[in-house]
Amino acid sequence: MTDSMAEMLRQDMECEGLLECFHGLKTLDRECFRALVESAEPLTIDEVAEIVDRERSTAYRAIQRLLSAGFIQKEQINYEQGGYYHVYRPTDPETVASDMQRMLNDWYAKMGQLIHEFEEKYGERPESRVPAEN
Repeated sequence: MTDSMAEMLRQDMECEGLLECFHGLKTLDRECFRALVESAEPLTIDEVAEIVDRERSTAYRAIQRLLSAGFIQKEQINYEQGGYYHVYRPTDPETVASDMQRMLNDWYAKMGQLIHEFEEKYGERPESRVPAEN
């Protein structure tokens, strides 16, 4: 994790780094997301776990983080004889990009407000000015 915004801006980032930057997701989450994106069909947890070479429970936790962040969708498939299972697919990229843009705009507005508060709090105050000498 980077320590400052300046350090973050100096780093070379890939677009997938937004998973980590915006939502604090992990490397495994990115691997699971990539597996879903590269698959022609939706995948089960077991299939994702096999692709990323992790235990099912570990892959499940990563999938849950991706679901919570809105990067993937879950679909229930029903068996004809009863019962069901879930498959996962990536969310439409335009929807994800729109959500990230909205989050960035909110962050930008918040940072602007904090900068304004900083300026008001620490800016030069009229009563603390020293008169210029002639």
